[in-house]
Amino acid sequence: MNNKDITLKEIMAISGNYWYSCTLHAGVQLDIFTGTGDKKIDARTLAEKLDADEHGVKVLLNALCAMGLLDKSDGFYSNTPLSRKFLCTDSKEYKGNMIMHHHHLMASWNQLGDTVISGGPVKENSKDFVSEEKKRESFLLGMFNTAMLNAPGVVPIVDFSSKKSLLDLAGGPGTYAIQFCMRYPDLNAVVFDFPTTEPFFDQTVKQFNMEKRVKFMAGNLLTDDIGGNYDAAWLSHILHSESHADCCMFIQKVYDALEPGGKIVIHDFILDNDKTAPEFPALFSLNMFLRTKQGRAYSKEEIVDMLEKAGFKDIEHVLYDNPNCASLLCAQK
Repeated sequence: MNNKDITLKEIMAISGNYWYSCTLHAGVQLDIFTGTGDKKIDARTLAEKLDADEHGVKVLLNALCAMGLLDKSDGFYSNTPLSRKFLCTDSKEYKGNMIMHHHHLMASWNQLGDTVISGGPVKENSKDFVSEEKKRESFLLGMFNTAMLNAPGVVPIVDFSSKKSLLDLAGGPGTYAIQFCMRYPDLNAVVFDFPTTEPFFDQTVKQFNMEKRVKFMAGNLLTDDIGGNYDAAWLSHILHSESHADCCMFIQKVYDALEPGGKIVIHDFILDNDKTAPEFPALFSLNMFLRTKQGRAYSKEEIVDMLEKAGFKDIEHVLYDNPNCASLLCAQK
């Protein structure tokens, strides 16, 4: 049971934290950081570049300064080293795609109370000016950014040294498949995902010169064959999007597609068995409740049960250092 102590001050801070989120989101959405770049710029010049209200731009810039995301001197604004590195689109370490994905989720979160009553998920607003293509781009590139942050911590603790063929199920741009293949020279990979993901996959494999070793297979995991003769499978952040029954089906599909001795690794936001901790997976379960019909974060014992029913053995729970409390469940066929 989670007995985390919390003060009234912390309750009020939690209540108002969306102010910070919305300010950051607006800065990224309006390309404030990219527009500032390496220069010092005044509010009038930036407002002209954005075709925006000067007073509104100035209030936003001052708030971003207060949050430590911009500097201000003699009426001129400039990026901090952190914002220049992570919030400007011309930086190789740009993280704005994930921030914009969070921004696109906010309308759903604002309906959480109503959705709990109705049973969810939230219906999309037909007046939403953001196209589904743009949302998909933010999501997939955001997943790439997040995977690139997590890969240095997670890839070294997953032993694929004896494996030759890896299935990266619902692997999106193929970030983890690429990283595993870079670590293990004898490993080749297949990324299975929706056809709409393939253009983003193509960009990523070309970026890392991995076109010969990492291939794409288009399909729908719910209905299509995933191939076979793999000796390893990587399922990163898939289960939380689907119902318990579909998760069981996915894992059974993987079991059937693996060679004897094959290894499955599930990478997800795994809850403790009472489902009240860790904090981020518990909150993430709400996010899936808002966005999907039956998706949620699953507990360790639930996923272990899925693995055992499929026939997997030697199940191990592996923790690693990451900001969102993701962890691994590894098992053998």
